[in-house]
Formats: sequence, structure tokens, C-alpha cells
Amino acid sequence: KERCRFVVKPLLSTVGSFLQDLRSEDQGVKAAAILTADGSEIPASTLMEILLMNDFKLVINEMTYDVQCPKKEKLSPEHTTEMENVKSLVHRLFTALHLEEFQKKRERCLLEKIDWLTGQLQPLEQMKARIEGRSEAKTSGLLWAGLALLSVQGGALAWLTWWVYSWDIMEPVTYFITFANSMVFFAYFIVTRQDYTFSAVRSRQCLHFFHKKSKQQQFDVAQYNKLKEDLAKANESLERVRHALYLRMRVEELDEKN
Repeated sequence: KERCRFVVKPLLSTVGSFLQDLRSEDQGVKAAAILTADGSEIPASTLMEILLMNDFKLVINEMTYDVQCPKKEKLSPEHTTEMENVKSLVHRLFTALHLEEFQKKRERCLLEKIDWLTGQLQPLEQMKARIEGRSEAKTSGLLWAGLALLSVQGGALAWLTWWVYSWDIMEPVTYFITFANSMVFFAYFIVTRQDYTFSAVRSRQCLHFFHKKSKQQQFDVAQYNKLKEDLAKANESLERVRHALYLRMRVEELDEKN
């Protein structure tokens, strides 16, 4: 029950920091809260400047203290403008003085986030590599099978042309085979909205096999893409923070030289 005086900075202190100072001063304070006159609890993020505008109740453990704040006189418009300028200046100075600390804290948070994302992605990357390898092998096998079929078709046409029939008979057959192939390519364009090129067909077929294998092995592609996107954003933010710290360090070095 000793008297204790606390320094309150209205523009910087909050209700939460004030209550934390109470607990730090007296270890016997188990619970502390600030309530409005009607009994509503005031959030911890509220600035002390706003709190001191009206009377409030301070609850320490089970005891309640009624705090009466002095009424502020109405300021002239010129004085109000001057006070607002002072507040803005104090806020800018506080930001400038604590910017480096804030950036270093953000750098640590980003590094922790990157480590966590990397740990989450590691097993997914291994599973993705296995699925991609199998998809590539299956796609390559399909392409070699297509080459074998074309080779068989060419050999069959040559055999029918020179040993069984003549070119006069086989010429319409080859024409209709070519026309049928053109219809297949045009149908592919209608369905996929892509030109029929061997690289595009290979990529599309490999992607089809990849998604099919992913469903079979319960590989969440959406989750993997989201983690990769979050990791890229975190790395980009980390680069910006480090660049800002580097620029600040260079400015300080130049100031020391000057």
C-alpha cells in the first residue's frame, strides 16, 4: 500500500504498457484492468492521451479505484494547430529513432517465417520431384510409342506401294491419311486452344500425368503453390528490409565521415 508515481507519456504510452508497468513494479499485482465509468473494459491498445480525456476506474486485483482526470481547457485554433504539429513531429522522431530496431525485428520475423516455409516445403519438394520424374518417364515413353507407330505406318505404306499394290492405288489412301491427320490437329486446337506443336503437346501431356499422379499420391498442388508464393513474398520482403538497413548504414557512415 505504498504510494508510487508513474510517468505517463500520453502520445507514446498505451493502456497495455501502463498495466505492464504496474505488474513490473509490484509482483503482488495478479490482475489489473482499466474500465470506463459504466464498467466497460478499455482495450490495451488505447493511447493514454485518449484515456486521460475522461474519468475511469483502475482495478488492481479485487480493489477498484476511481480516477478523476483534470478537465482540459478548450484551446484556441492556433494552439490546437500547434499541438497537432508537435504531435506529428514527435511521431516522426519516434519512428526515425526506432526504425532500425523495427527493421531488425522484422528481419528476424521474416527469417523465422522463411525457415518455417522451407521446412514445410521440403517434403513436398521431394514428393513433387518423384512425381515429376515418373511423369517425364511416362511422357517420354508415350512419345517413343508415337514414333514407333509412325514408323510402322510408313513401313506399311511403303510395303503396300511397292510390293502389294501400285502408287496409283495407294495415292488416294495416303491423301486421306494426311487429311485425317489434319482433322486431328484441328480438333486438338479446338479442344485445347493451342497450336499443335510437339513441345506444347509434350508439356500438356506431362502436366496431365503430373496431376493424375498427384491425386493418386495425395499431393496437394494448391497448398504447394501457396507455400511457394508465400516463400517468394517473404524473400522479397527480406531483400527490401536488408536493402533499407544497408542504405541506413551507408548514410550513417557518410555522416561520420562528414
